[in-house]
Amino acid sequence: MISNNQGLKELLLLNFTQLSAQGGDMKHALAIPLICASLLAAVVPAQAADCYADYKAKQNNPLKLHYGVIQIRGACNKAAAQVEIQSRIAASGWTLLNVMSVFGPEGLQQRKANAGPYYLRF
Repeated sequence: MISNNQGLKELLLLNFTQLSAQGGDMKHALAIPLICASLLAAVVPAQAADCYADYKAKQNNPLKLHYGVIQIRGACNKAAAQVEIQSRIAASGWTLLNVMSVFGPEGLQQRKANAGPYYLRF
């Protein structure tokens, strides 16, 4: 499976270039992957790096608290993470108390045990 847009672009170019080598029209063989790559880049923005946040949340009646770790899809900062986390956990009846930090994949393992069932749950 290809994990980034550049790899997909290269795969498309390789496949269509092979078709042209088998006797297809060279103009079409090169135009199709370029068009596909351009459309793909417009639809699927490249992600710079994985971003995660750890947070605390609560439910009322009865009071429940949890600490969780979540992957952030938007901007990798506390303010953006706060908005994203609240909207995602609210569907399960949770209220965000605070975003403790945002971090990259290197911080996942040290938080996994503390997050328990709320590790990458939402």
